[in-house]
Amino acid sequence: MPPVRFEARPDASVRSLVLWFPDWPVTALAREGAVDPDAPVAVFERNEVVACSAAARAEGVRRGQRRRDAQARCPRLTVIPADAMRDHRVFSPVVARIEERAPGVQIVRAGLCALKARGPARYYGGETEAACMLLESLSGLGIETARAGVADGPFTAEQAARAGTRPDDPVCIVPSGHAADFLEPLPIALLDDASLGGGPEFVGLLARLGVQTLGEFAALEQDRVRERFGDHGIRLHALASGRDPRAVAPRTPPPELHREVAFEPPLELADQVAFGVRLAADDFIAGLGAVDLVCTELRVELTGDRGERSERVWLHPGAFDAAGVVDRVRWQLGEDAEGLRSGVALVRISPEAVDAASHHAPAIFGAAPEERVHHALSRVQAMLGHRGVLTPAVGGGRWLAERQVLVPWGDRAVVAKERSRPWPGSLPDPLPASVFSPPPSVQVRSSMDGPVAVDERGRLTAHPAVLIEGAQRRAITQWAGPWPISERGWDAVRARRAHRFQVVDADGAAWLLVCEDGRWTAEARYD
Repeated sequence: MPPVRFEARPDASVRSLVLWFPDWPVTALAREGAVDPDAPVAVFERNEVVACSAAARAEGVRRGQRRRDAQARCPRLTVIPADAMRDHRVFSPVVARIEERAPGVQIVRAGLCALKARGPARYYGGETEAACMLLESLSGLGIETARAGVADGPFTAEQAARAGTRPDDPVCIVPSGHAADFLEPLPIALLDDASLGGGPEFVGLLARLGVQTLGEFAALEQDRVRERFGDHGIRLHALASGRDPRAVAPRTPPPELHREVAFEPPLELADQVAFGVRLAADDFIAGLGAVDLVCTELRVELTGDRGERSERVWLHPGAFDAAGVVDRVRWQLGEDAEGLRSGVALVRISPEAVDAASHHAPAIFGAAPEERVHHALSRVQAMLGHRGVLTPAVGGGRWLAERQVLVPWGDRAVVAKERSRPWPGSLPDPLPASVFSPPPSVQVRSSMDGPVAVDERGRLTAHPAVLIEGAQRRAITQWAGPWPISERGWDAVRARRAHRFQVVDADGAAWLLVCEDGRWTAEARYD
Protein backbone atom coordinates (compact mmCIF):
# COMPACT_ATOMS: atom_id res chain seq x y z
CA MET A 1 0.00 0.00 0.00
CA PRO A 2 1.44 3.46 -0.85
CA PRO A 3 2.19 5.79 2.08
CA VAL A 4 -0.74 7.80 3.36
CA ARG A 5 -0.63 11.43 2.31
CA PHE A 6 -2.52 14.25 3.96
CA GLU A 7 -3.22 17.66 2.58
CA ALA A 8 -0.88 20.25 4.08
CA ARG A 9 -2.53 23.18 5.80
CA PRO A 10 -0.64 26.26 6.89
CA ASP A 11 -3.36 27.37 9.30
CA ALA A 12 -4.64 25.80 12.52
CA SER A 13 -5.38 22.09 12.75
CA VAL A 14 -8.83 21.08 11.54
CA ARG A 15 -11.10 19.08 13.81
CA SER A 16 -10.80 15.44 12.78
CA LEU A 17 -12.76 12.31 13.68
CA VAL A 18 -10.81 9.05 13.67
CA LEU A 19 -12.28 5.55 13.93
CA TRP A 20 -9.91 2.89 15.22
CA PHE A 21 -10.58 -0.84 15.06
CA PRO A 22 -8.29 -2.63 17.56
CA ASP A 23 -6.44 -5.70 16.26
CA TRP A 24 -8.07 -5.42 12.86
CA PRO A 25 -6.03 -8.25 11.24
CA VAL A 26 -7.54 -10.67 13.76
CA THR A 27 -11.00 -9.19 13.23
CA ALA A 28 -10.60 -9.60 9.46
CA LEU A 29 -9.70 -13.27 9.91
CA ALA A 30 -12.70 -13.82 12.16
CA ARG A 31 -15.08 -12.06 9.75
CA GLU A 32 -13.92 -14.37 6.95
CA GLY A 33 -14.42 -17.40 9.19
CA ALA A 34 -10.74 -18.36 9.14
CA VAL A 35 -10.33 -18.37 12.94
CA ASP A 36 -12.40 -18.49 16.10
CA PRO A 37 -12.46 -14.96 17.58
CA ASP A 38 -12.54 -16.41 21.11
CA ALA A 39 -9.40 -18.53 20.56
CA PRO A 40 -5.83 -17.31 21.15
CA VAL A 41 -4.75 -16.00 17.74
CA ALA A 42 -1.80 -13.82 16.74
CA VAL A 43 -0.88 -12.31 13.38
CA PHE A 44 2.84 -12.13 12.65
CA GLU A 45 4.90 -10.03 10.27
CA ARG A 46 8.67 -10.38 10.11
CA ASN A 47 8.46 -12.84 13.01
CA GLU A 48 6.84 -10.24 15.30
CA VAL A 49 3.31 -9.95 16.64
CA VAL A 50 1.35 -7.18 14.89
CA ALA A 51 -2.09 -8.08 16.29
CA CYS A 52 -3.54 -10.63 18.70
CA SER A 53 -6.94 -11.66 20.01
CA ALA A 54 -8.24 -10.93 23.48
CA ALA A 55 -7.68 -14.56 24.53
CA ALA A 56 -4.03 -14.37 23.43
CA ARG A 57 -3.60 -11.05 25.23
CA ALA A 58 -4.95 -12.63 28.41
CA GLU A 59 -2.19 -15.25 28.13
CA GLY A 60 0.50 -12.56 27.98
CA VAL A 61 0.91 -12.12 24.22
CA ARG A 62 1.69 -8.54 23.26
CA ARG A 63 2.27 -6.61 20.06
CA GLY A 64 5.94 -6.48 19.09
CA GLN A 65 6.83 -9.79 20.75
CA ARG A 66 8.97 -12.26 18.91
CA ARG A 67 7.23 -15.42 17.80
CA ARG A 68 9.23 -17.62 20.15
CA ASP A 69 8.35 -15.47 23.16
CA ALA A 70 4.67 -15.33 22.20
CA GLN A 71 4.43 -19.11 21.83
CA ALA A 72 6.27 -19.59 25.10
CA ARG A 73 3.61 -17.52 26.88
CA CYS A 74 0.76 -19.21 25.04
CA PRO A 75 1.64 -22.71 23.69
CA ARG A 76 -1.77 -23.13 22.05
CA LEU A 77 -1.41 -19.88 20.12
CA THR A 78 -2.62 -19.98 16.50
CA VAL A 79 -0.02 -18.36 14.27
CA ILE A 80 -1.27 -16.54 11.15
CA PRO A 81 0.97 -14.65 8.67
CA ALA A 82 0.04 -11.05 7.95
CA ASP A 83 -1.87 -10.35 4.74
CA ALA A 84 -2.46 -6.69 3.89
CA MET A 85 -4.69 -7.59 0.93
CA ARG A 86 -7.02 -9.58 3.19
CA ASP A 87 -7.16 -6.77 5.75
CA HIS A 88 -8.10 -4.16 3.13
CA ARG A 89 -10.58 -6.47 1.42
CA VAL A 90 -12.52 -7.02 4.64
CA PHE A 91 -12.18 -3.35 5.63
CA SER A 92 -13.69 -2.08 2.37
CA PRO A 93 -17.36 -2.82 3.25
CA VAL A 94 -16.81 -1.23 6.68
CA VAL A 95 -15.66 2.00 5.05
CA ALA A 96 -18.65 1.84 2.70
CA ARG A 97 -20.97 1.65 5.72
CA ILE A 98 -19.27 4.69 7.29
CA GLU A 99 -19.61 6.63 4.03
CA GLU A 100 -23.37 6.00 4.09
CA ARG A 101 -23.54 8.08 7.30
CA ALA A 102 -20.70 10.54 6.73
CA PRO A 103 -18.98 10.91 3.35
CA GLY A 104 -15.39 12.00 2.92
CA VAL A 105 -13.56 9.10 4.59
CA GLN A 106 -9.81 8.64 4.29
CA ILE A 107 -8.36 5.16 4.83
CA VAL A 108 -5.16 5.68 6.78
CA ARG A 109 -4.58 1.93 6.83
CA ALA A 110 -6.71 -1.16 7.25
CA GLY A 111 -8.42 -0.75 10.64
CA LEU A 112 -7.95 3.01 10.86
CA CYS A 113 -9.85 5.75 9.01
CA ALA A 114 -10.34 9.49 9.43
CA LEU A 115 -12.82 12.11 8.33
CA LYS A 116 -13.45 15.80 8.97
CA ALA A 117 -15.54 16.25 12.08
CA ARG A 118 -17.27 19.52 11.18
CA GLY A 119 -19.84 18.16 8.71
CA PRO A 120 -21.03 15.13 10.76
CA ALA A 121 -21.02 17.22 13.96
CA ARG A 122 -23.31 19.86 12.43
CA TYR A 123 -25.61 17.22 10.94
CA TYR A 124 -25.96 14.99 14.00
CA GLY A 125 -25.91 17.76 16.60
CA GLY A 126 -22.40 17.56 18.00
CA GLU A 127 -19.09 15.74 17.83
CA THR A 128 -20.04 13.17 20.45
CA GLU A 129 -23.38 12.49 18.77
CA ALA A 130 -21.69 12.08 15.37
CA ALA A 131 -19.11 9.62 16.73
CA CYS A 132 -21.79 7.61 18.55
CA MET A 133 -23.92 7.47 15.39
CA LEU A 134 -21.02 6.08 13.35
CA LEU A 135 -20.22 3.46 16.00
CA GLU A 136 -23.89 2.49 16.17
CA SER A 137 -24.01 2.01 12.40
CA LEU A 138 -20.98 -0.29 12.62
CA SER A 139 -22.70 -2.44 15.22
CA GLY A 140 -25.07 -3.49 12.44
CA LEU A 141 -22.07 -5.19 10.80
CA GLY A 142 -21.25 -7.02 14.00
CA ILE A 143 -18.36 -4.71 14.94
CA GLU A 144 -18.60 -3.80 18.62
CA THR A 145 -14.97 -3.01 19.43
CA ALA A 146 -14.48 0.14 17.35
CA ARG A 147 -13.28 3.31 19.09
CA ALA A 148 -13.70 6.96 18.07
CA GLY A 149 -11.63 10.02 18.82
CA VAL A 150 -12.18 13.68 17.93
CA ALA A 151 -9.43 16.27 18.24
CA ASP A 152 -7.45 18.93 16.42
CA GLY A 153 -5.75 17.04 13.56
CA PRO A 154 -5.71 13.34 12.63
CA PHE A 155 -2.70 12.49 14.82
CA THR A 156 -4.25 13.73 18.07
CA ALA A 157 -7.63 12.23 17.10
CA GLU A 158 -6.00 8.84 16.58
CA GLN A 159 -4.39 8.96 20.01
CA ALA A 160 -7.73 9.98 21.48
CA ALA A 161 -9.41 6.97 19.84
CA ARG A 162 -6.76 4.66 21.25
CA ALA A 163 -7.26 6.23 24.69
CA GLY A 164 -10.98 5.32 24.74
CA THR A 165 -10.47 1.71 25.83
CA ARG A 166 -13.57 1.44 28.06
CA PRO A 167 -16.31 -0.60 26.35
CA ASP A 168 -19.01 1.58 27.92
CA ASP A 169 -17.35 4.81 26.71
CA PRO A 170 -15.76 4.22 23.28
CA VAL A 171 -15.66 7.93 22.35
CA CYS A 172 -12.91 10.32 23.48
CA ILE A 173 -13.26 14.03 22.70
CA VAL A 174 -10.29 16.39 23.05
CA PRO A 175 -11.59 19.99 23.28
CA SER A 176 -10.44 22.39 20.63
CA GLY A 177 -7.14 24.03 21.52
CA HIS A 178 -6.19 21.38 24.12
CA ALA A 179 -4.36 18.96 21.82
CA ALA A 180 -0.96 19.82 23.35
CA ASP A 181 -2.23 19.18 26.87
CA PHE A 182 -3.65 15.82 25.81
CA LEU A 183 -0.46 14.71 24.04
CA GLU A 184 1.94 15.93 26.74
CA PRO A 185 2.07 12.74 28.90
CA LEU A 186 2.02 10.27 25.99
CA PRO A 187 5.22 8.31 25.24
CA ILE A 188 7.59 9.40 22.51
CA ALA A 189 7.30 5.91 20.98
CA LEU A 190 4.07 7.03 19.30
CA LEU A 191 6.20 8.79 16.68
CA ASP A 192 7.64 5.41 15.64
CA ASP A 193 5.26 5.17 12.70
CA ALA A 194 6.26 5.00 9.04
CA SER A 195 3.11 6.89 7.97
CA LEU A 196 4.20 9.83 10.13
CA GLY A 197 7.75 9.83 8.82
CA GLY A 198 9.19 8.68 12.15
CA GLY A 199 11.07 5.51 12.81
CA PRO A 200 12.88 3.48 15.47
CA GLU A 201 16.16 5.34 14.90
CA PHE A 202 14.54 8.75 15.46
CA VAL A 203 12.65 7.60 18.57
CA GLY A 204 15.70 5.78 19.91
CA LEU A 205 17.86 8.88 19.53
CA LEU A 206 15.32 11.01 21.42
CA ALA A 207 15.17 8.40 24.17
CA ARG A 208 18.97 8.45 24.52
CA LEU A 209 18.79 12.23 24.77
CA GLY A 210 16.41 11.88 27.70
CA VAL A 211 13.22 12.77 25.83
CA GLN A 212 10.62 10.23 26.94
CA THR A 213 7.26 11.93 26.27
CA LEU A 214 5.69 14.01 23.55
CA GLY A 215 5.47 16.93 25.92
CA GLU A 216 9.21 16.89 26.52
CA PHE A 217 9.83 16.81 22.77
CA ALA A 218 7.35 19.68 22.21
CA ALA A 219 9.16 21.73 24.87
CA LEU A 220 12.36 21.75 22.81
CA GLU A 221 13.07 24.92 20.84
CA GLN A 222 12.22 24.68 17.16
CA ASP A 223 15.59 26.08 16.12
CA ARG A 224 17.42 23.37 18.06
CA VAL A 225 15.17 20.69 16.58
CA ARG A 226 15.79 22.01 13.07
CA GLU A 227 19.56 22.08 13.61
CA ARG A 228 19.58 18.47 14.79
CA PHE A 229 16.84 16.83 12.73
CA GLY A 230 16.06 19.20 9.85
CA ASP A 231 12.61 19.71 8.34
CA HIS A 232 11.73 16.12 9.11
CA GLY A 233 12.14 16.79 12.84
CA ILE A 234 10.14 20.03 12.59
CA ARG A 235 7.13 18.13 11.19
CA LEU A 236 7.25 15.62 14.03
CA HIS A 237 7.76 18.44 16.53
CA ALA A 238 4.57 20.06 15.26
CA LEU A 239 2.67 16.80 15.76
CA ALA A 240 3.96 16.44 19.32
CA SER A 241 2.95 20.06 20.00
CA GLY A 242 -0.63 19.46 18.89
CA ARG A 243 -0.19 21.56 15.75
CA ASP A 244 -0.97 18.91 13.15
CA PRO A 245 -0.32 20.56 9.74
CA ARG A 246 -2.30 17.87 7.94
CA ALA A 247 -5.97 17.62 7.08
CA VAL A 248 -8.06 14.66 6.06
CA ALA A 249 -7.84 13.90 2.32
CA PRO A 250 -11.11 12.08 1.51
CA ARG A 251 -10.90 9.17 -0.85
CA THR A 252 -12.89 8.90 -4.03
CA PRO A 253 -15.29 5.99 -3.56
CA PRO A 254 -14.76 3.27 -6.16
CA PRO A 255 -17.50 2.94 -8.79
CA GLU A 256 -20.15 0.28 -8.32
CA LEU A 257 -19.12 -2.34 -10.85
CA HIS A 258 -21.40 -5.20 -9.83
CA ARG A 259 -24.88 -5.73 -11.21
CA GLU A 260 -27.88 -7.52 -9.75
CA VAL A 261 -31.02 -8.89 -11.38
CA ALA A 262 -34.00 -9.90 -9.23
CA PHE A 263 -36.72 -12.18 -10.65
CA GLU A 264 -40.26 -11.99 -9.37
CA PRO A 265 -41.60 -14.63 -9.60
CA PRO A 266 -38.44 -16.80 -9.49
CA LEU A 267 -37.45 -18.46 -12.77
CA GLU A 268 -37.06 -22.22 -13.15
CA LEU A 269 -35.48 -22.53 -16.62
CA ALA A 270 -31.82 -21.72 -17.29
CA ASP A 271 -32.62 -20.14 -20.65
CA GLN A 272 -35.08 -17.77 -18.99
CA VAL A 273 -32.49 -16.71 -16.42
CA ALA A 274 -29.85 -16.25 -19.12
CA PHE A 275 -32.21 -14.11 -21.16
CA GLY A 276 -33.06 -12.05 -18.07
CA VAL A 277 -29.43 -11.15 -17.35
CA ARG A 278 -28.56 -10.05 -20.90
CA LEU A 279 -29.22 -6.36 -20.24
CA ALA A 280 -27.39 -6.52 -16.92
CA ALA A 281 -24.42 -8.16 -18.66
CA ASP A 282 -24.31 -5.41 -21.27
CA ASP A 283 -24.49 -2.76 -18.54
CA PHE A 284 -21.81 -4.60 -16.53
CA ILE A 285 -19.33 -4.60 -19.43
CA ALA A 286 -20.20 -1.01 -20.32
CA GLY A 287 -19.60 0.10 -16.73
CA LEU A 288 -16.15 -1.46 -16.75
CA GLY A 289 -15.38 0.14 -20.09
CA ALA A 290 -16.36 3.57 -18.75
CA VAL A 291 -13.44 3.39 -16.31
CA ASP A 292 -11.09 1.76 -18.88
CA LEU A 293 -11.20 -1.67 -17.27
CA VAL A 294 -11.97 -5.21 -18.41
CA CYS A 295 -13.01 -8.19 -16.32
CA THR A 296 -10.62 -11.16 -16.31
CA GLU A 297 -12.24 -13.06 -13.41
CA LEU A 298 -16.00 -13.05 -12.96
CA ARG A 299 -17.91 -13.93 -9.79
CA VAL A 300 -21.45 -15.21 -10.36
CA GLU A 301 -23.77 -15.53 -7.35
CA LEU A 302 -27.14 -17.21 -7.72
CA THR A 303 -29.74 -17.12 -4.96
CA GLY A 304 -32.70 -19.47 -4.95
CA ASP A 305 -36.24 -18.76 -3.81
CA ARG A 306 -35.64 -20.82 -0.64
CA GLY A 307 -32.39 -19.06 0.23
CA GLU A 308 -29.94 -21.57 -1.24
CA ARG A 309 -26.88 -20.07 -2.93
CA SER A 310 -24.54 -21.00 -5.74
CA GLU A 311 -21.32 -19.02 -6.01
CA ARG A 312 -18.43 -19.49 -8.41
CA VAL A 313 -15.51 -17.55 -9.87
CA TRP A 314 -15.04 -17.98 -13.61
CA LEU A 315 -11.70 -17.39 -15.27
CA HIS A 316 -10.91 -16.13 -18.75
CA PRO A 317 -7.61 -16.09 -20.68
CA GLY A 318 -8.47 -12.68 -22.12
CA ALA A 319 -11.41 -10.54 -21.04
CA PHE A 320 -15.14 -11.20 -20.66
CA ASP A 321 -17.68 -9.72 -23.03
CA ALA A 322 -21.44 -9.59 -22.47
CA ALA A 323 -22.07 -12.90 -24.26
CA GLY A 324 -19.39 -14.59 -22.16
CA VAL A 325 -21.05 -13.35 -18.97
CA VAL A 326 -24.44 -14.72 -20.04
CA ASP A 327 -22.87 -18.06 -20.98
CA ARG A 328 -21.22 -18.36 -17.54
CA VAL A 329 -24.57 -17.78 -15.82
CA ARG A 330 -26.18 -20.47 -17.97
CA TRP A 331 -23.34 -22.94 -17.40
CA GLN A 332 -23.37 -22.41 -13.66
CA LEU A 333 -27.09 -23.17 -13.59
CA GLY A 334 -26.44 -26.39 -15.49
CA GLU A 335 -23.44 -27.55 -13.47
CA ASP A 336 -24.85 -26.67 -10.05
CA ALA A 337 -28.38 -27.95 -10.50
CA GLU A 338 -28.26 -29.81 -7.17
CA GLY A 339 -27.24 -26.67 -5.28
CA LEU A 340 -30.30 -24.72 -6.44
CA ARG A 341 -33.43 -26.76 -5.71
CA SER A 342 -35.85 -23.90 -6.28
CA GLY A 343 -36.32 -21.12 -8.78
CA VAL A 344 -33.67 -18.43 -9.19
CA ALA A 345 -34.69 -15.25 -7.38
CA LEU A 346 -31.49 -13.19 -7.67
CA VAL A 347 -28.42 -13.12 -9.91
CA ARG A 348 -25.39 -11.02 -8.97
CA ILE A 349 -22.39 -10.58 -11.26
CA SER A 350 -19.27 -8.81 -10.03
CA PRO A 351 -15.64 -8.55 -11.18
CA GLU A 352 -13.29 -10.65 -9.08
CA ALA A 353 -10.26 -9.33 -10.96
CA VAL A 354 -9.92 -6.51 -13.48
CA ASP A 355 -7.19 -5.28 -15.78
CA ALA A 356 -6.51 -2.15 -17.79
CA ALA A 357 -8.39 -2.16 -21.08
CA SER A 358 -5.25 -1.04 -22.90
CA HIS A 359 -3.64 -4.40 -22.12
CA HIS A 360 -6.40 -6.20 -24.06
CA ALA A 361 -6.69 -3.97 -27.10
CA PRO A 362 -6.49 -5.87 -30.42
CA ALA A 363 -3.12 -5.78 -32.12
CA ILE A 364 -2.74 -4.05 -35.44
CA PHE A 365 -0.84 -6.92 -37.09
CA GLY A 366 -0.86 -10.66 -36.54
CA ALA A 367 -3.83 -11.09 -34.18
CA ALA A 368 -6.57 -11.90 -36.72
CA PRO A 369 -6.03 -15.72 -36.94
CA GLU A 370 -6.00 -16.13 -33.14
CA GLU A 371 -9.12 -14.02 -32.82
CA ARG A 372 -10.93 -16.12 -35.43
CA VAL A 373 -9.96 -19.34 -33.67
CA HIS A 374 -11.12 -18.00 -30.33
CA HIS A 375 -14.39 -16.78 -31.80
CA ALA A 376 -15.10 -20.10 -33.56
CA LEU A 377 -14.34 -22.26 -30.54
CA SER A 378 -16.33 -19.96 -28.27
CA ARG A 379 -19.38 -20.38 -30.53
CA VAL A 380 -19.00 -24.17 -30.46
CA GLN A 381 -18.64 -24.08 -26.68
CA ALA A 382 -21.77 -21.93 -26.37
CA MET A 383 -23.72 -24.64 -28.23
CA LEU A 384 -22.18 -27.70 -26.51
CA GLY A 385 -21.72 -26.37 -23.00
CA HIS A 386 -18.86 -25.34 -20.74
CA ARG A 387 -16.94 -28.61 -21.04
CA GLY A 388 -17.83 -29.17 -24.66
CA VAL A 389 -14.45 -27.84 -25.87
CA LEU A 390 -11.35 -28.80 -23.86
CA THR A 391 -7.68 -27.90 -24.20
CA PRO A 392 -4.80 -29.86 -22.65
CA ALA A 393 -2.49 -28.57 -19.94
CA VAL A 394 0.36 -30.13 -18.01
CA GLY A 395 0.07 -30.35 -14.24
CA GLY A 396 2.16 -31.83 -11.49
CA GLY A 397 2.20 -35.24 -9.87
CA ARG A 398 4.07 -38.54 -9.84
CA TRP A 399 1.77 -40.39 -12.21
CA LEU A 400 1.50 -39.54 -15.89
CA ALA A 401 -2.30 -39.71 -15.97
CA GLU A 402 -2.69 -37.09 -13.22
CA ARG A 403 -0.30 -34.74 -15.02
CA GLN A 404 -2.72 -34.57 -17.94
CA VAL A 405 -5.26 -31.81 -17.26
CA LEU A 406 -8.12 -30.91 -19.61
CA VAL A 407 -9.23 -27.30 -19.27
CA PRO A 408 -12.48 -25.92 -20.74
CA TRP A 409 -11.85 -23.52 -23.60
CA GLY A 410 -11.68 -19.93 -22.39
CA ASP A 411 -10.64 -20.84 -18.84
CA ARG A 412 -7.15 -20.31 -17.59
CA ALA A 413 -5.34 -23.47 -16.62
CA VAL A 414 -5.69 -23.95 -12.86
CA VAL A 415 -4.18 -27.28 -11.82
CA ALA A 416 -4.60 -28.95 -8.45
CA LYS A 417 -0.92 -29.94 -8.39
CA GLU A 418 1.67 -27.42 -9.48
CA ARG A 419 4.13 -28.63 -12.09
CA SER A 420 6.98 -26.54 -10.66
CA ARG A 421 6.99 -28.34 -7.31
CA PRO A 422 9.35 -31.24 -6.68
CA TRP A 423 7.73 -34.63 -7.18
CA PRO A 424 10.07 -37.37 -5.89
CA GLY A 425 9.56 -40.51 -7.89
CA SER A 426 8.13 -38.76 -10.95
CA LEU A 427 9.29 -39.92 -14.36
CA PRO A 428 12.09 -37.81 -15.89
CA ASP A 429 12.30 -36.78 -19.54
CA PRO A 430 11.88 -38.07 -22.18
CA LEU A 431 8.27 -38.86 -21.40
CA PRO A 432 6.20 -41.47 -23.29
CA ALA A 433 3.84 -40.20 -25.95
CA SER A 434 0.86 -42.51 -25.28
CA VAL A 435 -0.50 -42.42 -21.74
CA PHE A 436 -3.27 -44.91 -20.88
CA SER A 437 -6.13 -43.70 -18.70
CA PRO A 438 -7.14 -45.89 -17.03
CA PRO A 439 -4.03 -48.09 -17.35
CA PRO A 440 -4.87 -51.57 -18.70
CA SER A 441 -3.92 -54.68 -16.76
CA VAL A 442 -1.06 -56.77 -18.14
CA GLN A 443 0.96 -59.77 -17.04
CA VAL A 444 4.70 -60.10 -16.77
CA ARG A 445 6.08 -63.65 -16.73
CA SER A 446 9.52 -65.10 -16.26
CA SER A 447 11.36 -67.40 -18.68
CA MET A 448 9.93 -70.34 -16.74
CA ASP A 449 6.40 -68.87 -17.23
CA GLY A 450 6.16 -67.96 -13.56
CA PRO A 451 4.84 -64.69 -12.14
CA VAL A 452 7.20 -61.75 -11.64
CA ALA A 453 6.78 -59.53 -8.60
CA VAL A 454 8.70 -57.14 -6.34
CA ASP A 455 9.33 -58.17 -2.73
CA GLU A 456 9.25 -55.92 0.35
CA ARG A 457 12.90 -55.00 -0.14
CA GLY A 458 12.33 -53.84 -3.72
CA ARG A 459 13.95 -56.85 -5.38
CA LEU A 460 12.55 -58.82 -8.31
CA THR A 461 11.44 -62.38 -7.68
CA ALA A 462 12.41 -63.30 -11.27
CA HIS A 463 13.69 -61.63 -14.43
CA PRO A 464 10.93 -60.35 -16.79
CA ALA A 465 10.82 -62.36 -20.01
CA VAL A 466 7.27 -62.15 -21.41
CA LEU A 467 4.73 -59.32 -21.52
CA ILE A 468 1.13 -60.51 -21.92
CA GLU A 469 -1.24 -57.81 -23.17
CA GLY A 470 -4.73 -59.26 -23.51
CA ALA A 471 -4.34 -62.31 -25.72
CA GLN A 472 -1.01 -61.21 -27.22
CA ARG A 473 2.31 -62.40 -25.82
CA ARG A 474 5.37 -60.22 -26.37
CA ALA A 475 8.90 -61.32 -25.67
CA ILE A 476 10.86 -58.86 -23.52
CA THR A 477 14.33 -58.25 -24.90
CA GLN A 478 15.45 -55.43 -22.56
CA TRP A 479 14.20 -54.08 -19.27
CA ALA A 480 15.22 -51.62 -16.55
CA GLY A 481 13.99 -51.06 -13.01
CA PRO A 482 12.45 -51.20 -10.52
CA TRP A 483 12.09 -47.54 -9.51
CA PRO A 484 10.01 -47.20 -6.34
CA ILE A 485 7.18 -44.70 -5.89
CA SER A 486 5.92 -44.05 -2.37
CA GLU A 487 2.99 -41.73 -1.65
CA ARG A 488 1.34 -40.67 1.62
CA GLY A 489 3.09 -43.21 3.78
CA TRP A 490 1.66 -41.49 6.85
CA ASP A 491 -1.93 -42.22 5.77
CA ALA A 492 -2.92 -45.86 6.09
CA VAL A 493 -6.01 -45.38 3.94
CA ARG A 494 -4.49 -43.41 1.02
CA ALA A 495 -0.94 -44.77 1.17
CA ARG A 496 0.37 -46.10 -2.13
CA ARG A 497 3.59 -47.93 -2.96
CA ALA A 498 4.49 -49.17 -6.44
CA HIS A 499 7.47 -49.82 -8.73
CA ARG A 500 8.04 -48.66 -12.31
CA PHE A 501 9.72 -50.63 -15.08
CA GLN A 502 10.77 -49.80 -18.63
CA VAL A 503 10.72 -52.77 -21.00
CA VAL A 504 11.34 -53.25 -24.73
CA ASP A 505 9.58 -56.08 -26.57
CA ALA A 506 10.76 -58.05 -29.57
CA ASP A 507 9.02 -55.65 -31.98
CA GLY A 508 11.05 -52.72 -30.61
CA ALA A 509 8.13 -51.13 -28.74
CA ALA A 510 9.04 -49.57 -25.38
CA TRP A 511 6.58 -49.80 -22.48
CA LEU A 512 6.30 -48.17 -19.08
CA LEU A 513 4.93 -50.76 -16.63
CA VAL A 514 3.88 -50.44 -12.99
CA CYS A 515 3.91 -53.25 -10.44
CA GLU A 516 1.69 -52.52 -7.42
CA ASP A 517 0.77 -55.15 -4.82
CA GLY A 518 1.73 -57.90 -7.27
CA ARG A 519 -0.52 -56.55 -10.06
CA TRP A 520 0.93 -55.20 -13.31
CA THR A 521 -0.46 -52.36 -15.40
CA ALA A 522 0.76 -50.53 -18.50
CA GLU A 523 1.01 -46.86 -17.61
CA ALA A 524 2.26 -45.65 -21.02
CA ARG A 525 4.01 -46.60 -24.26
CA TYR A 526 6.94 -44.86 -25.97
CA ASP A 527 5.78 -44.34 -29.58
